[in-house]
Amino acid sequence: MKFHQSITTYLLGTLSLFFTFTITAQNVKDTRLMTNPAISKNKIAFIYAEDLWVANRDGSNPIRLTIDEGIETNPVFSPDGSQIAFSAEYDGNLDVFIIDANGGVPKRLTWNPYADFVRGFDKTGKNILFASRRDSHVYHYRQLYTISVNGGAVTKLPLPTAHSAAYSPDEKHIAYTPFGSAHTQWKNYRGGRQGTIWVYDVKTHEVDEIPKPTTGSNDTNPQWIGNIVYFRSDRNGEFNIYSYDISSKQVTQHTFYEDFPVLAISSDNNDLIYEQEGYLHTYNPVQNKKAKITIGIATDLLELRPRFVSGDQYIRSVAISPSGARLVMDFRGEIVTVPVKKGDVNNISQTTAVHEKYPQWSPNGKHIAYFSDASGEYELHIKNIKDNTVKKITIKGTGFYANINWSPDSEKICYTDNSRTIYQVDIASEKSTKIASDVVYSPGAFRDSFGSWSHDSKWITYTQITETYYQKAFVYLSLIHI
Repeated sequence: MKFHQSITTYLLGTLSLFFTFTITAQNVKDTRLMTNPAISKNKIAFIYAEDLWVANRDGSNPIRLTIDEGIETNPVFSPDGSQIAFSAEYDGNLDVFIIDANGGVPKRLTWNPYADFVRGFDKTGKNILFASRRDSHVYHYRQLYTISVNGGAVTKLPLPTAHSAAYSPDEKHIAYTPFGSAHTQWKNYRGGRQGTIWVYDVKTHEVDEIPKPTTGSNDTNPQWIGNIVYFRSDRNGEFNIYSYDISSKQVTQHTFYEDFPVLAISSDNNDLIYEQEGYLHTYNPVQNKKAKITIGIATDLLELRPRFVSGDQYIRSVAISPSGARLVMDFRGEIVTVPVKKGDVNNISQTTAVHEKYPQWSPNGKHIAYFSDASGEYELHIKNIKDNTVKKITIKGTGFYANINWSPDSEKICYTDNSRTIYQVDIASEKSTKIASDVVYSPGAFRDSFGSWSHDSKWITYTQITETYYQKAFVYLSLIHI
């Protein structure tokens, strides 16, 4: 414990001297990465750099309304456009807030420990609809509630579960998704958690499901214009905007993007606003016309300022030298060695725009191996400690790698990739060889299937996950240099 504390204290005082960073300046004339858009008669609202912004409908005069250390999300205009409800982390928890559309101090409305996600207003503009797990004992299930714009007690709606939701303009129906879809984790997901939209009749309590194609689809993010529900769906490949007429039961496709998905849509009961390819767009159903909104944001984004950083939270993988005198680690994408007791910190990579990770010292102490994306794809780099030269080896695999394990003779390395495959590579010949792959995929970015090297560097032990999800141990004879 004392050793760990002394190293951490030492790093906090030394690594901060070595690292500043710069990022290419943002485009202040046609800015990207605006999310969660909302629209009213005269304004649009959106999230940029985790803060709430508003602008004119044509994108001019963008103004930041909020700034805090937490995130803001899910802005929604009141029916008259005078107020914006949103979810925020001002006090650490995600709660419902409301703010004047022209700016001011946000007012917190909910105080429950569970996260509250704003979904919309009722037609009077006096109550805010939000989703929360506050009464659910199942992680993926939320329910709908309303709260007055003045705060006070919440009212629970009779729907048993609901994730995203929207009132119809006359409040006779609610379009909602009963649970969060798994498509955010798996593109074109077609399993049991496909996104489904139900239309709930407030008077009769009957539910009508928006029909899916026989091949399935993920339908989400329902919004109303008149008696038509607009939503996002990947039923034809990429996410696009579709509509469902609750009278004719007809589903119609309105956008036809094939490169990047439509990520969010919102409505003011006349037009839709949505995010696609990092930009915001509007869509008018009557004219069947879409238009990109050009927004130029020029502001002092603190994240873009060059600055000193320090702290052990930036230290990721760590390894010790064979002598035990120094440590090697990746610190914010740089490979750094530090003394255990005293000495200088040494940044051995010094590649500001390159990401290096998972360093490991060779048993003979002469080299440090790590993965680097300097070429555009991750490769294995072998750094010579004495002369500072770097040998770059293009290796086999699926593109992302971890778990470097040197052979005792310092001539070979085992590593794994994100397909759960283990490889060995010969340093001299730069030849990489596949050893084995798991039969069944296991959760997580990587699985360390390596066991150990034999003392003569000829044998490798490893494990493999089989069809029954059991692990079996194997011994592999390395044919390199035998």
